[in-house]
Amino acid sequence: MTALLPPLPEPPDPGDARTNLTLAATGEPEMLRADAARNRALLLDAASRLLVRCGAANLTMESVAAAAGVGKGTVFRRFKDRTGLLIALLDHREALLQAAFLTGPPPMGPDAPAAERLHAFGPALMRHERDHHELILASRTDPLRTYEVPAQRLRLSHVTLLLRQARAAGEPELLAHTLLGSIDTPLVHHLTCERGMDIDRLEESWHDLLNRYGVQR
Repeated sequence: MTALLPPLPEPPDPGDARTNLTLAATGEPEMLRADAARNRALLLDAASRLLVRCGAANLTMESVAAAAGVGKGTVFRRFKDRTGLLIALLDHREALLQAAFLTGPPPMGPDAPAAERLHAFGPALMRHERDHHELILASRTDPLRTYEVPAQRLRLSHVTLLLRQARAAGEPELLAHTLLGSIDTPLVHHLTCERGMDIDRLEESWHDLLNRYGVQR
């Protein structure tokens, strides 16, 4: 049975737009020795070059090892499996997004009101995941793993805290799951690529959901 998430922290003041959330990795965080960190950077550089050339669907542990000039076992020891490698490739891109909503300028950053931050967050996340949809979709081999990685838990905590601060109508954590589910990568990819919907239409839907929860800009 999947363990329940720990209780989310309450903000000290619902009117205060700042939170004490910190950057979280897309995959499980780890502390590396200097040589191990260099090897990891070497492998990720090789994987990034291959990703551009052949796409995420054709990225293999063997091809990364060959491009980096190391044995296949080195890649498996570093990332465990192909999903671990793909998640590691997302980390840098995810860190840029996290910095924007945790410490960046308004309207996403902590100096803006909670409602304004929520309205800005959805479109930014949607466009971020659209730009990396191939990599994200390829990394999702286990649906449950998506909910447990630190970066996803951070997004959930962030949206939940802002909903509390904005005094949204409803249970904040469940509303946060609903909001994030409405812009999940496979759904956005399906609606924009298979159904031909403009992403601006999906952004308006995000704003409409927030308005229905009583979160007005």
